[in-house]
Amino acid sequence: MKGRVENVVERGKVGDEYISGEDEVVVLDRSKDRDKTGHVMPNLIYVSREKSRTSPHNFKAGALNVLIRVSATMTNSPIILTLDCDMYSNDPITPQRVLCYFSEPEVQSQVGYIQFPQMFHGINKNDTYNCEFKRSFVINSRGLDGLKGPNHVGTGCFFNRRAFFGGPSTLLLPELSELSPYNVVNKPIQSPEVLALAHLVAGCNFENHSQWGFKMGVKYGTIVEDFFTGYRLQCEGWKSIFCNPERAAFYGDAPISLVDVLNQNKRWVLGFLEVSESWFVLYIFLFLGAYVKDFLDFMLGGAGTFQKWWNDQRMWLIRSLSCFLFGCVEYFMKSVGISMHGFNVTSKVVDEEQSKRYEQGTFEFGVHSSMFVPVIMAAITNFVALISGLIMILRGKNYFEGFFIQLLIAVFAIVNCLPVYEAMAFRRSDKGGIPIKTTLLSAFLSFTLFTIAYVTLRS
Repeated sequence: MKGRVENVVERGKVGDEYISGEDEVVVLDRSKDRDKTGHVMPNLIYVSREKSRTSPHNFKAGALNVLIRVSATMTNSPIILTLDCDMYSNDPITPQRVLCYFSEPEVQSQVGYIQFPQMFHGINKNDTYNCEFKRSFVINSRGLDGLKGPNHVGTGCFFNRRAFFGGPSTLLLPELSELSPYNVVNKPIQSPEVLALAHLVAGCNFENHSQWGFKMGVKYGTIVEDFFTGYRLQCEGWKSIFCNPERAAFYGDAPISLVDVLNQNKRWVLGFLEVSESWFVLYIFLFLGAYVKDFLDFMLGGAGTFQKWWNDQRMWLIRSLSCFLFGCVEYFMKSVGISMHGFNVTSKVVDEEQSKRYEQGTFEFGVHSSMFVPVIMAAITNFVALISGLIMILRGKNYFEGFFIQLLIAVFAIVNCLPVYEAMAFRRSDKGGIPIKTTLLSAFLSFTLFTIAYVTLRS
């Protein structure tokens, strides 16, 4: 096989001589296939998934759903093991442990999956890059086991096939009765009918206008399909079990390069941020509730008007990006002996024009100051984010649901930055506007950050 693979790689294509025995190569049937010693071999089905550029589900979740459907046509076993390609079994009695759980009728009807912790070999003595993730894979999972159970971590997990078809009390019927979790397969896996059906359900267009990836199977919408699927299954009413025997059930590889570790974590962070559920409205409620409470405290305390409160909370945001930030930096520099500035006296000189603008409630900038730069950068960034988001929504109507919270945050920031836009873009005739030098510097730094972020995401 090694020689044939190398030959195909060198030629750049699979020759006809390797395709002539397709069924015998990709399928092993335990009813008739034996090894050289005469022992029966287990069923083996290799699936090369059809892909299409027009299909939005060409990631791991899509591949798992294909495997769920193909396995249903050939055996429809009630238990499914998901395992990453770089992991191997370390304990042959692991399936027996799982069967001990699923053999209980009450467990089988309520438990969606049994999760084993991720274990890695090759990690150095002090785990330099913190690749074991003991908190996520062991400590937190052990604590959650007393509640509804741990979340799914992508590998080393035995699923109840029934869990992919709705909650414990709700059965979703798939398009084909052969894919139902209760269907009994009574034909050999190499029969023409089974192979034809397997090819059908593995097609990239089979899921079009279906519930796969949304209500059935592994869930779509994020690159961390493991976390999202486990979360959705628990929301549907399924429980999970954490099984952590003394002898590790599975072992896998861990990255030993810092850049690989960081890239892996970046992908996880991106995936976690992609999960937006309707319960996110709770955070909106808390956000608005905190502002309403602050407003009531402000007004009931006899502090004044709505405009006065608005200026109060707006100045907190401006301070956090200017004086608070620079104060912390300056303290750090002073502490390490790099720099130390003298005491700055607050100017109390009365200027007639400046006093007039102050009485009118107009923000006064006037001079070039480095403390204005972060504030202006925030204003530019949120303005560009809002425009970009609106353009993407106009190009594709399906973007709005995913971008709603981001757009809401950008609008909130823009409303708070209205005085900055007025002083920066709409040049005032007085001397209180933002100097052009400050605007150009802020715009240059914002563009630099945009470029770095774009290059990082593309890589």
